[in-house]
Amino acid sequence: MTSPRRQLVDPAAPGFYHCFSRCVRRAFLCGEDELTGRSFEHRKQWVEARLLELAQVFAVGVYAYAVMSNHLHVVVYVDPSATLAWSPEEVAHRWVLLTPVRLDGEIDDEASEARVAALAGNAERIAELRGRLGSLSWFMRFLNEPIARRANREDHCTGHFWEARFKCQALLDDAAVLACMAYVDLNPIRAGLAADLPSSPHTSVQRR
Repeated sequence: MTSPRRQLVDPAAPGFYHCFSRCVRRAFLCGEDELTGRSFEHRKQWVEARLLELAQVFAVGVYAYAVMSNHLHVVVYVDPSATLAWSPEEVAHRWVLLTPVRLDGEIDDEASEARVAALAGNAERIAELRGRLGSLSWFMRFLNEPIARRANREDHCTGHFWEARFKCQALLDDAAVLACMAYVDLNPIRAGLAADLPSSPHTSVQRR
């Protein structure tokens, strides 16, 4: 299978996509540092948990994923029109799940609910948020940015964690979708991280 290419995504059209993000520094950012013996494997769980969380918020279905030591693969179906069926209250609630109000680092539930109510009453803002919640670009942004910030806090550093923005390849028919899902599921085996599919860590096939 060819490497994913940067590709424009029609923000109004539904479709399947293979997205790919690579760490900008060394492989141990999400794996094991052979020089120091320090393990960063726990970060793979961060990525997997965040990915599944976002799938419950955005109009995006996650069909396959593999979190590797220095990169991430995900196959998604994006349906921007699905957000049109959501009420303003649901749109506002989903957005505030992504951007809750915090006080001293903790989520302020009362203030967050007040923000939901305020957003729901703003038709122009709700229209904008519908677009974001049906956007592959915003989905990947909310996946990658929090992971980068969390990893940088742990490393006591600043700067890029991921290499540029994500790369994307459209999957134009069922055969392409199935082939790409198999490619993603087999990543840990090809990398020598697992002997078979059931033991492949941090993948959609293991979860299935």
